[in-house]
Amino acid sequence: MTQLIKPHGSEQLKPLYVADSKARELLSNEAAALPSIIISSAAAGNAVMLGGGYFTPLNGYMNKADALSVGASMQTTDGLFWPTPVLNLVTDTASIKAGDKIALKDPNIDGQPILAVQTVESIETFSDAEIETLTQQIYGTTDREHPGVAEFVAQGNTALAGPIEVLNYSYFEQDFPDTFRTAVQIREEIAALGWTRIVAFQTRNPMHRAHEELCHMAMDRLNADGLVIHMLLGKLKPGDIPANVRDAAIRKMIELYFPPNTALVNGYGFDMLYAGPREALLHALFRQNMGATHFIIGRDHAGVGDYYEPFEAQEIFDSLPEGALEIELFKADHTAYSKKLNKVVMMREAPDHTKEDFVLLSGTAVREMLGEGKAPPEEFSRPEVAQILMDHYRS
Repeated sequence: MTQLIKPHGSEQLKPLYVADSKARELLSNEAAALPSIIISSAAAGNAVMLGGGYFTPLNGYMNKADALSVGASMQTTDGLFWPTPVLNLVTDTASIKAGDKIALKDPNIDGQPILAVQTVESIETFSDAEIETLTQQIYGTTDREHPGVAEFVAQGNTALAGPIEVLNYSYFEQDFPDTFRTAVQIREEIAALGWTRIVAFQTRNPMHRAHEELCHMAMDRLNADGLVIHMLLGKLKPGDIPANVRDAAIRKMIELYFPPNTALVNGYGFDMLYAGPREALLHALFRQNMGATHFIIGRDHAGVGDYYEPFEAQEIFDSLPEGALEIELFKADHTAYSKKLNKVVMMREAPDHTKEDFVLLSGTAVREMLGEGKAPPEEFSRPEVAQILMDHYRS
């Protein structure tokens, strides 16, 4: 059996999904009679990630002390490295008391079915000042225009902490049956393929030529056995391309431009935080849990607007304590097609180039072209990929 990288803070994965069908049925029946709350989309994403083993070794939602400790020092109170709080924040707890078992209802599915059962160990309220401090620590800003900040501060100030048992994976299994995978399933796929050096690539967007070539570069330079393109399937900010369109475009690229059995296309059920450096750390942590040994981080990873410096998400890894994470980083520069060299290069590796020597297009320009039914130049986007995106914009 292939020896894979160890999960974070644990000898083995700790998925909180109730895998035994009999036990799950019993718990579902019990849950129907429990007091219930409709949780936020963020808390639902946390439940899905906990269920799939991505958030190993956590056993549920953090309490206030752990959340504040994570904000201040990226460690829980018992010293576990963790970059962002994993919370179930609510506005109203009138019917709940510590010690209760409660049903957590899914806000993202019609009828709000029960997603998980939580044993409430504590109910604690953050002051407005504590929420403000936490927001600054996680997002690097308290600006309500930042989509992650707006989402975070809207959830409420009261944390319900305690372990959870997860009953399903929300809408992700139904909507993305070929793509949504748990950390457990991805480890199994990697082991079955016999890979030991695995590069992970995070995306919330379709992949253009530069992304594709960056993955090839990383695989070549790291002598990797395989690549996992791991896409976010949860909520994005308005204007981002929906997951099903991204999925189709990425699969087409893999089919045509990667050798067989060298790349897996998978996705995970979580909403984008847009938290830049802190989210980059979280991304690396749960890629280690799914079995990747290396993780590509490029320019403005998990960023939005101008809130973060271009390489801040790489630099934060340099300040981690020894052994915080086992997964290794592949630090990438901005990649673009060089007209001089007739290939995609990392811009820092072409010091004799000027800006005019590269094919550079802004996201806005690309969206306008696609919306008008014009394919971006082939140096920028594969024609087969561009076609899928044009069809989306025209519809």
